[in-house]
Amino acid sequence: MRVPAGALLDIGTAVSGVRSYVAFAGGVGVEPVLGSRSTDLLSGLGPAPLTNGSILPLGSPMHRHACVDVAPQPGAPAELVLRVTLGPRDDWFTAEAVRVFTSRAYRVSSASNRIGLRTDGPALERSLTGELPSEGMVLGAVQVPPDGRPVVFLADHPTTGGYPVIAVVRPTDLPAAAQAVPGTPVRFVAVRRR
Repeated sequence: MRVPAGALLDIGTAVSGVRSYVAFAGGVGVEPVLGSRSTDLLSGLGPAPLTNGSILPLGSPMHRHACVDVAPQPGAPAELVLRVTLGPRDDWFTAEAVRVFTSRAYRVSSASNRIGLRTDGPALERSLTGELPSEGMVLGAVQVPPDGRPVVFLADHPTTGGYPVIAVVRPTDLPAAAQAVPGTPVRFVAVRRR
């Protein structure tokens, strides 16, 4: 779609999910930080996050149209079912907590963002009370902070963390998790390791 200089582009409100993507020929014309023009919410690197009324400087358009390298993902379903493999730290929780985690419903919290899908629901009780040294975190890790409510790590997750990881979400379930609207029911379903 061609938009003339100075025009106002209104993409509207998301009708399914919580995230939309808009691309511009030539990209966004801000200074790259460490080779990227995006904002890193954890470190605060990059340009300021977009807010209502933000004005984006655009780069010079390329001579040919850029190709889209990923297929659009559908919005989250009415109920989000996340298949998880238990571990590596499920032994840090009581057997009852593991049962609650894999059988009770949670809801997506309004505090969710690209770092993690936060949940509202039953708190998970630990069987061990000590603290872990920081260890590597993977996309889809389900970390349980001191409040006992699971957090599913998404695209901008930290590379390390010190709270126990009760399970890891299957990669194929993460696009729907990233689009889950606050209030969406969430169920964690344990599956066997492959």
